[in-house]
Formats: sequence, C-alpha cells, structure tokens
Amino acid sequence: MKYIYLDNAATTRVAPEVLEAMTPYFTEYYGNPSSIYSFAGKSKDAMEEARAKIAGILGAKPEEIYFTGGGSESDNWALKATAEAYANKGKHIITSTIEHHAILHTCEYLEKHGYEVTYVGVDENGIIRLDELEQAIRPDTILISVMAANNEIGSIQPLKEIGEIARKHGVFFHTDAVQAFAHIPLNVDEMNIDMLSASGHKINGPKGIGIMYIRKGVKIGSFIHGGAQERKRRAGTHNVPGIIGMAKAAEIADANMEERMAYECKLRDHLIERVLAEIPYSRLNGDRTKRLPNNANFCFRFIEGESMLIKLDQKGICGSSGSACTSGSLDPSHVLLAIGLPHEIAHGSLRLTISQETTMDDIDYTVDELKKIIEQLRSMSPLYEDFVKKQK
Repeated sequence: MKYIYLDNAATTRVAPEVLEAMTPYFTEYYGNPSSIYSFAGKSKDAMEEARAKIAGILGAKPEEIYFTGGGSESDNWALKATAEAYANKGKHIITSTIEHHAILHTCEYLEKHGYEVTYVGVDENGIIRLDELEQAIRPDTILISVMAANNEIGSIQPLKEIGEIARKHGVFFHTDAVQAFAHIPLNVDEMNIDMLSASGHKINGPKGIGIMYIRKGVKIGSFIHGGAQERKRRAGTHNVPGIIGMAKAAEIADANMEERMAYECKLRDHLIERVLAEIPYSRLNGDRTKRLPNNANFCFRFIEGESMLIKLDQKGICGSSGSACTSGSLDPSHVLLAIGLPHEIAHGSLRLTISQETTMDDIDYTVDELKKIIEQLRSMSPLYEDFVKKQK
C-alpha cells in the first residue's frame, strides 16, 4: 500500500543531513556548554555558530536569539514575561481570534490574573482586520501578538503593517512564526517585530527545540529559573544536539527556500484545483494566494472529518482536520468558526500539508481516493440524501 505523508504542518521528518550534523553531539562532543574546560568548549562553539546562523536567517543579531524547548514555550514566555515586566505601564494585550492555542490559552491564563485581552477578528480568508487592530489599541496596551501564518488554513498575515501599527503606538509586537519560519521570508527589522517564536520540528529539524527572538531593548525576564544559561534568561542545560539540528535544518531550508516554495506552490495549486473542480460542495479555507506554499485546507459539506481521516489512513494517506495540538477534540476548529463557517460545515474539514518530498503522483492518488471516500460517506448521510432530494 502507498504511504503518503501530508501532515507536515504537524511535524516533519528529520532530514538526513540534520541527523548527521546532530549525531556527534550525542556521542563525541557531549560536554555541557556551560562548563569551563576545553572539551565543553566544542559544544559551546557549535551552539554559538548555530545561534548566528538562525539570527542571520531572521535578520537579527546573535545575542537576540534564545534557545527554548519549542514554539509553545516561546509563546508562553513572550506573553507572560511581557505582561509581568510591563504591568506598571498597562495590563492590556491584543491578539487575534485564530491564534494557536499556545497563545490563546496563555491569554486565558493572563485574563485570570488581572489582564485584559482583546481578540481582533479576521476576514473570511483568515487575514486580520488591520483597522480593528489599530482601533483596539489603548493607552494601557503593552503587547500585540499575531501569528505570522495560520497553522490550520495557512493564511499569511501582513506582519510589516502590523509591526508599523505597533511601532507607531509604542506597543511591543510578538509573532508566533512556528509555521512560517524558514518556509517564507521573514525579517524582524523590516517587519518591526520585537519578539518571535519558532520551532525546529516544522522544518525537518528535531522535536523539543525552539527559539525566541527578543529584540535588544525589550526588557523581559526569565521564564524558566534555575541557572545562568542563555544570558540568565532561560535556565536549563542546553539541548546541544537539538540546537545543532535546528540550525542545520534552518540553514538548508533557507538556502533552497525560493526553489522549494515554487515546487510546493505548484503541487498545492494542483491539489486545490482538482478538489474544487471534482468534489461537489467543497470549499477552500484561507486566502487563495496569501497562504503558506505547502498548505491546503478544505471543508466538505455533509461529511464528518474524523471518519474521513480514518478512511484516508486506511488508504495510506496521513492528513488532519486541524492543529495536532487539538486532535481528539469534538469541537469544530476555532479558526474555521472565526472565518464565519457554521458548525456543521466546520466539522467536515481536512488539512493537507505537503513537503519537498511530496510528488505530483502523491497528490493525484490522494485526490482520487478522497473523491471515493467522500462519495461513500455522503451515501450514508441522511442530511445529504435530503439535500439532494430538495435540489431535484
């Protein structure tokens, strides 16, 4: 049976070159980079080289890059530490209605601790409403946090414009760039970004490693206490193999970004065109062009998403109905509800995310099988049967 992996937004395969770069730091150069002897210095030197590589990709300074345990930790750090550090200035934070739960749940936590959060809406394509964003800014607003690109529907946000609004009003701007980092061009200076979160395992790097960019002058404190690592801002023994792996993955992704984007867009557009043309009562979620190169998200009327995923799995196709962090939830996607879809349609969602390893044959096989699955599931749906009768 064919095995086709189309859930690269959830995680990616570690690239062979990445694993090769990491391996010596498990077995040969295994010293703790915080130690002072020369053997540990090999680990420290490699770690600082990795920091400089990642900084260069973002247009940042090496000393502005901090290593964390992943994107969710970085998101938590940005929001909680900013809230704590600037509470004297104000206790108001602005975010969007379609953020990852690492942001939304942190905002809920802060609301329980005396902070106010404004959730700015998005249009039908999942793009934040800039006028609403600017109108939400108050004298006590300390932070705007808007993701670079949505993890479910792939819509890319106007980061430069958001950064300009934040800068004009003297408000810090954080972006969750977990899905965007090394997939599309990002430059923290050009986009007026003050803090940025990213993760290794979305770019063919290892799991359990992330970064937080903190612009010089943003005076937030530690999120994890207990040591002097990361210039006393993030305690804990460094995950040296993970750091090396993330930097290598980012280096590869950045070097072939233009070529990879073109290839993935070609496959993505073919997938979208076939689905919309050949499967009745289907719709594309997210902006048609302002979306991640590898993302296609659909809704199919009269379909329950979980049944569709199970049947796809039986055909060797790995997809998802949304964020991997909410798998198992019976509630429809908050992102799809935010763009205006009713519950009954939002329940029939499918996210397919490709990679540079995906082939056109993989896409065609997936669409061919998907057509059969949806036809089969609809044939068992009383709602679909009633709908067809009414159409006649």
